[in-house]
Parts: sequence; structure tokens; C-alpha cells
Amino acid sequence: MTTSKTKDLQKRALAAVRDYGVHLTQFRNAMSEWAGLNAADMECLRLLSATGTSTPTAIARQTGLTSGATTAMLDRLEKASLIERRPNPDDRRGTLIVAAPSATEKMASWFESARRAQSALISSYSDRELEIIADVFERFAVLWEQERQKVQRSE
Repeated sequence: MTTSKTKDLQKRALAAVRDYGVHLTQFRNAMSEWAGLNAADMECLRLLSATGTSTPTAIARQTGLTSGATTAMLDRLEKASLIERRPNPDDRRGTLIVAAPSATEKMASWFESARRAQSALISSYSDRELEIIADVFERFAVLWEQERQKVQRSE
């Protein structure tokens, strides 16, 4: 491949990554607004959807909220019947946060269209293409985690 074509493809790939991030953020913001929640609320619910259970401290770390703001968010989500607080069996003073059963079903319905669209898109690729796509996203996830840590260390 010529150097010029390689440079053009690199620019195109980086522009696509940038656009992906922009459009994902816009989609998440639209979903948050539609659901009547803020971005941190949605991030908390996304985390619980992925992990099943979490602690308030881990949620604060993931969302970037202070402990007080996390408590207020968890109070809001509990009042809306989207989460439940449970005693932590490993720490008598601690609390575990789980998505309420109704919230899991509700959130699944919110993202059903997006899941179907993602499934249709990803199924259009060959196994070899899927290996490349997975590799790129895995590497970018590591890259962004490393960059986040650099920023936080410089604070």
C-alpha cells in the first residue's frame, strides 16, 4: 500500500473512532433525557447491568462523583425503584447496590432497538473482520484507560 493511501486510511480510521465516540455520547445523552435520568444515573445503571452488584465506593469511582453526590444519586435511583440497597455480607457496615428486577427489564426494553441494530451490523462481518474489530476496540479501551489514569495522576 502506498504511503499516501496508508496515511489517508489512518486519518479515516481515527475520524471514525472520534465520530463513534461523539455519536455514542449523543445517544447516551438522548437516552438519559428520554428516561428522565442524568448521565451519572445512567452510568450507574449501566455499571450495575454489567456487574450485577457494586458498592457505593465503586460506583463513585466509575461515575466520577463525590461520595455525597453518589449518595444523592443512589437515593434518587432507589426512590424511582431502579436500584436496591442490600447489606454487604462481607462488611456489616457496608452496602451493596443492585439493579431492581423491574429496572433490569425496563432498561432492556429501552435499549432493545439499539441491541437489534448492533446485532444486525456485527453479524454482517466475517470471523476475520470480527477479530480485527474486537482487537481495535479492546486496544482502544486499554488506551483510554491509560490516558484517564495519566490525567488523574496529574491532578
